[in-house]
Amino acid sequence: MRGPIDEMIDARQTGAEPPAADARKAVAEAAPKKPPGGKALLRLLQILESRGFEESAAEVVDAAVHDEARDELRSRLKQFTAAPDAKADEGGPTRHARARGAKGRTRTTDQSGGAPAEIDSAYLAAGTELTPPTGTGPQWRSLGPTTIPNGQTYGTSRVNVSGRVSTIAVDPRNPAHVLCGAANGGVWESFDRGASWGPRTDYAATTAVGAIVFDPQNPSIVYCGTGEGNWWSWLGVGILRSSDGGASWSTLCTTPFVGQGFYDLAVDQANNQHLLAATTGGLYASTNGGTAWTARRNVRTWSLAIAPGGGAGAEILGASSDGLFVSTNGGASWAHVVLTGAPPAFDRLAVSIARSNPAVAYAWGASGANAFLWRRAGGAWTAQSLPPGVSTGQAWYDWYAAASPDRDNQIYLGAIESYRGDLSGSTWTWLNLSNKGSTGDSIHPDQHAIAFESGNANTIYIGSDGGLYRSANRGVNWQHCNNGLVISEFEYLAQNVGSSRWLLGGTQDNGTERWTGSPVWDHAADGDGGDCGVNRANPMTVFHTYYGMSPERSTSAGNFASWTSIPPPIPAGEGSLFYPPYECSATAGDTVALGGDALYVSRNNGGAWTRIAFPSAARSSALKIPNGDSVYVGTSDGRVYRTTWNGAAWPALTALTTPRTSAYVSDLFVDPNNLNRLWAIYTSMGGGRVYRSDNAGVTWSDQSAGLPTLPINAIDVDSRNPNRAWVAADLGVYQTLDGGATWSNFSNGLPNAYVGDVLFHPHALVLRAATRNRGVWEIPVDGWMTQPVCGTQFTGTLQGNQTRRWFTFNWPATWHMIWTVMPTSIRPGSPQLTWKVQVERASAEFVTYWISVQNLTPDPVTFEGRYCILSRY
Repeated sequence: MRGPIDEMIDARQTGAEPPAADARKAVAEAAPKKPPGGKALLRLLQILESRGFEESAAEVVDAAVHDEARDELRSRLKQFTAAPDAKADEGGPTRHARARGAKGRTRTTDQSGGAPAEIDSAYLAAGTELTPPTGTGPQWRSLGPTTIPNGQTYGTSRVNVSGRVSTIAVDPRNPAHVLCGAANGGVWESFDRGASWGPRTDYAATTAVGAIVFDPQNPSIVYCGTGEGNWWSWLGVGILRSSDGGASWSTLCTTPFVGQGFYDLAVDQANNQHLLAATTGGLYASTNGGTAWTARRNVRTWSLAIAPGGGAGAEILGASSDGLFVSTNGGASWAHVVLTGAPPAFDRLAVSIARSNPAVAYAWGASGANAFLWRRAGGAWTAQSLPPGVSTGQAWYDWYAAASPDRDNQIYLGAIESYRGDLSGSTWTWLNLSNKGSTGDSIHPDQHAIAFESGNANTIYIGSDGGLYRSANRGVNWQHCNNGLVISEFEYLAQNVGSSRWLLGGTQDNGTERWTGSPVWDHAADGDGGDCGVNRANPMTVFHTYYGMSPERSTSAGNFASWTSIPPPIPAGEGSLFYPPYECSATAGDTVALGGDALYVSRNNGGAWTRIAFPSAARSSALKIPNGDSVYVGTSDGRVYRTTWNGAAWPALTALTTPRTSAYVSDLFVDPNNLNRLWAIYTSMGGGRVYRSDNAGVTWSDQSAGLPTLPINAIDVDSRNPNRAWVAADLGVYQTLDGGATWSNFSNGLPNAYVGDVLFHPHALVLRAATRNRGVWEIPVDGWMTQPVCGTQFTGTLQGNQTRRWFTFNWPATWHMIWTVMPTSIRPGSPQLTWKVQVERASAEFVTYWISVQNLTPDPVTFEGRYCILSRY
């Protein structure tokens, strides 16, 4: 969605004069200007490029952006994707912005329309190896969010949010039984109309879900098309099937869908062995219950509709990139449907047949800036009026159409907003369902899916980037269904090391969220949630970013509305990643850094910035600040640089040896206790992805052996043992105990989801993982404490009736401790000692215990000061 300071960010990136601070909201509301394809497209292209999936990126552009908008898109890509401006004209990653024409919308890599076949198989193999939790060793557990109150809408009201919902299905025989699919968060099941939820496919080969459908004859049979067509298509591994209504799932088939994303699945009402599938790779049909499939059209297909009665001769409509097609022989052959005024190719097209009157059907399309709505009645398709203000800017990503089950003159349309249209005679009345003023409920924008309660057309469900919402009166009022739907899509995490229960994380399209121990997280900031940071010495000072070079600072630990914008002065037109890296010093000091097409460093928490240019054109993709005087930066083309404070200034960047050329550095780690030990992590496939240097970057060794051949997104290292490290992959977390020589799966209990960031807490001894989109998880790396850890800290002697005080310092503030004083001299007959413990918070992360001991006897007494650690968490 359009964020609260998007106009400011866009102006900063392009060099235009930004609006005044007090005009930000008005500007954003009055004249939002999204890039072609929207910000979701920029995010997707960046992640595809960072993995080397450039042909996949080209296909996404072909499907998402109309030809006349390609030049504008190319300009925006130079600002935000994985290549700096100087690379754009050298055949670098932004070359996919070339105009390819309508024919480019067909698949060009393999039969999936997604990533190359060897990449598809790598994801399938890795996903298959990640299994349900075992009882051996430590196990991951969810931190939520179970819901996030105060979420952002375009209306005047706020709403609870969770994460992106891609598909919804309601049991045709039990209206309280609802299934929904999260984009990359798996299948979820509810038996109370969405009031509570349980995950059902956490340990399937993938958690990317594009379509779910019940068998209308036997609702205990449910089908799930994996790989989300809108975004996560390359994670598709085929179709899952449930025979118990969605409680448990198994793989029905993989071929031909590995690497494809699903948009829609349909089951014939009269013949439940007859299924149809709409995917990024085409339109497919099955006649044996989905075991085997035949490709019937080889172009991207988004939407399917079967006449309500079904049967061998039933009408089937399929909405594809080259138009609307009809079949009356079970999908064996298809004929083009002429839609008056239709473009030669669509950016998105949805179709719906009215259940109450199958002679009526609707087609809802987008091409470039133009939206189209057709209605068929009396055998003819005619153009209809459009919802006022409808935007096609993200039609490739959020779009649906559904005729009301009981009224052939009522249609629901989804785009960035959701609309209901009611036809009376030849006049349409349109209601914006998602964006209302003070007289109605609003819901989160970016609409992906709709479903109706079985037997009750008044009740509808809508799935958006913010989660799932239910209305009992056709969209007039809304109830969120996001309690227990743990599907937030986290990008990055930051922590307060002085607390075991404090995290800050950026989420896709739902802003920045804060965890303080409750499974319900606080909404800290609106907009797009990017990278975050916490000042280690003063954790009340925290940072977050939106997209682009847009850092903000809070001095109240991230309370909502406490943020101040602290952008560096950036030359006009200078770009960055969509989510540029941001980092705080890992130890002492107020040094922070922000990486774009130059490195920006501040020694006073962003109060003043120093710009340090790269020796040649480069784009920052990773940062590490091991101490307040050293900053390391990795680039999207594989290079690593360092700058070290000389006492008066930050000198020019020094190039370290490049671990891997022409590859994307996703993360860096520099040991603060030994600056010779460095790690560089890469997402680019087809080569090493984990490198280690023991001589400050002069030479590097590839430590990728034993890891799955997947992109590696992040690394963290055990503060107690420099040879113990964890890396986050596109699927799973992996651990080394020997400096990367060998790796083992460290995903016990972790859903089989994309892991974008990992963060080790040095005192609580837990590792946190940010997933997209299964929320945040943690694991005690050595297991939870099963018994107290006790010992003697000091000894002492007191003369008769004497009182003295001892202190012991540098105890982690996260630890729960008991102190006792035990006499070691024997004097039977009466108590000998009493003591009192006082605590001093000596720093942000450590405490000092002051222990006053009194001798209750007239004789000298010797004693031990003993501690007992009850918990480190």
